[in-house]
Amino acid sequence: MMRDVPHTELAKAQANGIEIAYDTFGNPGDPPLLLIMGLGAQMIHWDEEFCKRLAARGYWVIRFDNRDVGLSTHFHDAEVPDIPAVMERFLRGEPAFIPYTLKDMGEDAVGLLDALGIESAHVVGISMGGMIGQLIAIHFPERIRTLTCLMSTTGEPGLPPPTPEAMSVLMTPLPTERTAYIEDSARIWRVIAGPKFQHDDSQARKWAELAHDRGLNPDGIARQMAAITASGGRRRALESVAVPTLVIHGDGDPLLPLECGKDIADAIPGAKLMIIEGLGHALPEAVWTEVIDAIAEHAH
Repeated sequence: MMRDVPHTELAKAQANGIEIAYDTFGNPGDPPLLLIMGLGAQMIHWDEEFCKRLAARGYWVIRFDNRDVGLSTHFHDAEVPDIPAVMERFLRGEPAFIPYTLKDMGEDAVGLLDALGIESAHVVGISMGGMIGQLIAIHFPERIRTLTCLMSTTGEPGLPPPTPEAMSVLMTPLPTERTAYIEDSARIWRVIAGPKFQHDDSQARKWAELAHDRGLNPDGIARQMAAITASGGRRRALESVAVPTLVIHGDGDPLLPLECGKDIADAIPGAKLMIIEGLGHALPEAVWTEVIDAIAEHAH
């Protein structure tokens, strides 16, 4: 039986010169485990039940809104990048003038650890969050005990691209009207969930309702996407990472194909690769036990 898991109210911390919204699960006396979410997603996309189950394994679980989404600082005064132009400049080897980089977002996460009085933490990042976790391991190795990258990538240009359907949902802005936003969000999860695990539409709609009511920031998603594009590949830098690393990836991921996860595991010395058959670019409840077991055992 799962022990009772404390869950704090939403709080805000000053970190890296901005305000970060966060909450925690479990006992602050347990080893800290920081969850970093992906592109455009809010902390609520780390499902509460998932967080409770992870905390019940003996971790103080912290989830937060990345900059420019949810209830963390929005960069309203920054320009909205032209993503195709940013991509074109990157491919030509020219600098792209963007409001911030993934390294800045990694510094936000480290700043949150500072605000919470945490010297080092286990870090689990999903998709863009895995990229941010890699940069923490590269630039702030003393702050990270272990790294788990879920359905992420090194960002190397030669890796396989998303499927046309996945690219379409990635590049198409979501509507802001509530009902349309909820329906489109559910459709996106159906596209990216992969061939084996049918995504729970009721779960997708619940997340969309919460995200919409907390506050949308479409311009922030564009700035995050520009940060991913302009930050480029990390493979060479990852070759010197000594942080114990676990890579979890599905072989049915239409957004970041399996080769992207394999590239992380190949780059980081000693990294372990766990492949989940049929899993796409989502974390359905059907794989929670398998994923939580792997994270907990890796952190131990």
